[in-house]
Amino acid sequence: MKLFSQTLITLGIAGALSSTLFAAENVSEANSALDIDTLYAPLSSEPIYGETALELLEQLETKHYSSIRVDDSFSSVVFDKYLEALDASKLYFLADDVQNIARFRYTLDNSLSNGDVEPGFEIYNIYHRRVIERLIYAIDRIENHVPEMDFTLDEYILLDREDEPFAASIEELDEIWRKRIKNSVLSLRLTGDTEDEIIEKLSKRYRNQLSQVLKTNGKDIFQAYLSTVATTVDPHTSYFSPRDSENFNMGLSLSLQGIGAQLTTEDEYTKVVELIKGGPAERAAELQEGDKIIGIGQGVDGEIKDVVGMRLDDVVAQIRGEKDTVVRLSVIPVDAVSESSARTISITRDTVKLEDQSAKKEVIELSYADQEYKIGVINLPTFYYDFEAAARGESDFKSSTRDVRNLLEELKAEGVDAIVMDLRNDGGGSLSEANQLVGLFIKTGPTVQIRYSGLRSGFTRSFGDNDPTVVYDGPLAVLVNRTSASASEIFAGAIQDYQRGIVLGGQTFGKGTVQEIIPMNFGQVKLTRSKFYRISGESTQHRGVIPDISFPDFYDAYDDIGESNLDGALPWDTVRPVEFRTYNPIQALLPTLRELHAARAMESPDFNFLLDQIERTRTLRERETLSLNEEVVKADRERLKRAEFDAENLRRQLKGLTLKEWISDDDAEDEPEIAAVSSDPDSGTSALAEVSTPSDEETGSSASIPEEEEAEEIDPLLLESGRILADFINLSSEQLSARFP
Repeated sequence: MKLFSQTLITLGIAGALSSTLFAAENVSEANSALDIDTLYAPLSSEPIYGETALELLEQLETKHYSSIRVDDSFSSVVFDKYLEALDASKLYFLADDVQNIARFRYTLDNSLSNGDVEPGFEIYNIYHRRVIERLIYAIDRIENHVPEMDFTLDEYILLDREDEPFAASIEELDEIWRKRIKNSVLSLRLTGDTEDEIIEKLSKRYRNQLSQVLKTNGKDIFQAYLSTVATTVDPHTSYFSPRDSENFNMGLSLSLQGIGAQLTTEDEYTKVVELIKGGPAERAAELQEGDKIIGIGQGVDGEIKDVVGMRLDDVVAQIRGEKDTVVRLSVIPVDAVSESSARTISITRDTVKLEDQSAKKEVIELSYADQEYKIGVINLPTFYYDFEAAARGESDFKSSTRDVRNLLEELKAEGVDAIVMDLRNDGGGSLSEANQLVGLFIKTGPTVQIRYSGLRSGFTRSFGDNDPTVVYDGPLAVLVNRTSASASEIFAGAIQDYQRGIVLGGQTFGKGTVQEIIPMNFGQVKLTRSKFYRISGESTQHRGVIPDISFPDFYDAYDDIGESNLDGALPWDTVRPVEFRTYNPIQALLPTLRELHAARAMESPDFNFLLDQIERTRTLRERETLSLNEEVVKADRERLKRAEFDAENLRRQLKGLTLKEWISDDDAEDEPEIAAVSSDPDSGTSALAEVSTPSDEETGSSASIPEEEEAEEIDPLLLESGRILADFINLSSEQLSARFP
């Protein structure tokens, strides 16, 4: 089920506000009566939405890289994408609903061109009512029918319903949901929960979901609808409402102005999850992790207004503010038992650096070929740049290139023999940062080519490094995987073309387009304006960067990740190469480097374990159904768990580590869940989020993206990267000795 991810907000409908808000406040109470006609209220648009739709169409038609025509064909694609965004698994709409809204298939273009977004709201309102109906049904099943569930029957649910037809009747939809709810109950039974505990947990889960659904507002619908319109053009073009624009820009700059606290919602309260290191809240030392914020006041004497039950994004918007201003918070301390213990604290806002996504370094020491090596590793999660702070003339603005430069100097001072730039899971960011980052490793020369839109002659311009200063000229490797995208691919491709370093890991995402942020009167649009190409003339679009030496990539188990799997992605092509000179004879050394790596990989317990894990996960993902027979599910889980346990213990035995002790399902706690994977590396926070689908725990999966095994174990891919660099150092020395005996 796809619902709007921003939570806890009062409905923006004046006529229905009081009754709906009252209902939303009471649906969390167990066994309270739920009625669709009382809970449902249609959502309405505002004039500014239509005006913004007109402005968005103008931007798409005049500034996008491709020639865009807003016609019946465009309308049809928007219709399908919107329907998929709302109900891809066919769990809410009835066939009659879809037939009813089908009248919009070829008219959305006309409505949008007239500044009319009402069809988007009308479609959503039908969906909104169906979602509420489904949650009411789920709550009733949990609170009144769990004792009658029979787990000896040979029933099953479909794990992938995207190709299934929409249900023809309420009764058919009820049957689908009956099985889904039964699966949720079975999952908790298998963790050892009692019947009462299961009812309590699931009742709370579904009632909380219903509470959030009832607090969806018109801004959410508008954001989702216009975002669908934008992504119809290509998967990386997006519309951001004013609030989403702020969040997107904050993510790119890795800084914000506020108090420096990560918040979440818990039982209608806003709860402090974490204090950002060095932020105003941490420095003030009055707010603690686990505290609940129940009121907010602006300034030293502003009235404190109640925020219990308010949407999280609205709470965040009130807490954020300009530097050096004061916000007052009414807080229930983490160790308090009631609101009577609430106290008021004052915090002066300041600029907060989001260091979690900043570049970081470590040094790996390894013994190899009778020698000791120190390998420096720089992990770069994203290519960030604080444009606003730089424009204000601040000297310490966030920049990935500036941070990496400092880390390189530190690693050189520590005497490292080689460096690995770890760009795994780096979804990109600033194009200029990718260009400048390449410049840290080369003297001068082109780094990327850009082909611009609207120029049928195919005008292409190269960008490069004009600074002859080289920060680091030693042995270099770039480690990438399937979710390394965009700016990561520019950097890896340039290093590979220059033969300045060895590219290792998995095939990258394949995003070869450049987006520009264009401000609008109400929000902003991230628009694809150009395509980038390697200095060799090849596009990374669809194909990505192919490593010089391939490593097993856990994402190989997922066949739906990468640009080639995104609808509407622009095609692959080439431009003329530019002149450049190579730095090292890497291509000549690659056959030997690959042979040495292959011999190690074949004997590596870690590499073989990862390959097995990829295959196990792929097999799990290929399953089409899931049994609801308790004995069948228990046996299946035990078998899967045993296979993973045996594989892990074999790995440990071969490495001389302590073996793990087998724990049967009867003694085990909750199974780990598979981490969710986004198919769009630079999409940011989506306006739609998956809710109420079976988790991997519920589907019986015990596979998970591997975490650090133990503190003393080094990431095997980084360790192998270090060994390849050691081979490169030795081979280069031998080659140099042969040339100059």
